[in-house]
Amino acid sequence: MRVGIVGASGYAGGELLRLLSDHPKFEPSYIAAGSNAGEAITSIHAHLTDYSGQTFSKTSPDEINKCDLVFLALPHGESAALVNGIDEKVKVVDLGADFRLKSRTSWEKYYGGSHAGTWVYGLPELLGQRIKIQSASRVANPGCYATSIALAVAPAVKAGVVEATDIVVVAASGTTGAGRSGKVNLSASEVMNSLTSYKFGGVHQHTPEIEESLSAISGGEVKISFTPILAPMPRGILATVTAKSSAPEGKLRELYESAYKDEKFVKLLTKGSLPETSSLIGSNGVQLQIALDSHTSRLVASVAIDNLGKGAAGQAIQNANLMTGQEENLGLSAMGIGQ
Repeated sequence: MRVGIVGASGYAGGELLRLLSDHPKFEPSYIAAGSNAGEAITSIHAHLTDYSGQTFSKTSPDEINKCDLVFLALPHGESAALVNGIDEKVKVVDLGADFRLKSRTSWEKYYGGSHAGTWVYGLPELLGQRIKIQSASRVANPGCYATSIALAVAPAVKAGVVEATDIVVVAASGTTGAGRSGKVNLSASEVMNSLTSYKFGGVHQHTPEIEESLSAISGGEVKISFTPILAPMPRGILATVTAKSSAPEGKLRELYESAYKDEKFVKLLTKGSLPETSSLIGSNGVQLQIALDSHTSRLVASVAIDNLGKGAAGQAIQNANLMTGQEENLGLSAMGIGQ
């Protein structure tokens, strides 16, 4: 299949190119990066030697429409301006936020500007989403935090064994989650040997996305209190999610085992093992562990992903595989490169 990548000079775009270089069915034939058009791909992504001698193209709807499938890895707000010129025959996976939210009010509150609409939400492991993705031509890839947090608590929310209006999240992400544009607070001198919260006080833009995705499977209201942390590492997310629960730990574990036993990428670890971000670098995998804090009667779920893998490019390819009738794990692995 002829595949396009728009926004290929960013971190998620580079990870898409890396994964697609080994994909047996998807051929990257149009590689665009508006601000870097004409530059060598390896001048931005030095590790992508399979693309030596190739340059980034300018962003062009005409070129996109020559593709069978296109990935949009653009800053928030830019996909919506582009999609009206894309033919319906072209399948699209948008890695940005433009089409994730159902609520116009939430979009205006957390992102600002006009709400562009809603596409099928691309988190296959959530109840009912896999079938919707398989029949879709337009899919909104979830946010990285949203992926980890939703998967951490979805089985308990679906079963109604936690207080879904009081979910508390503290999650740390690597610096690639903030994008490639230069920012003083993301420089090595500022980040190394330091942890800092950001978007503090419940204002992170993934909050409504998480609440909407979990409300869809619970049938009721979901509220989360979410504190993100910038970690001194390039990639990875480790999220800790807690919620009040009166269920015994054995029942909770049974729920999670049942929910994820057939999933290719989500692994509930054996007791005594804990998720590690370093174990998932370069993968589309999810490591998950749960416990019951009997002192406070709260479910505690710990989850790790690669924010550029399952949190972005890997999940986008997983969705594209489903949309085009391929094996869901084609070209992907649940195992990272390790230490």
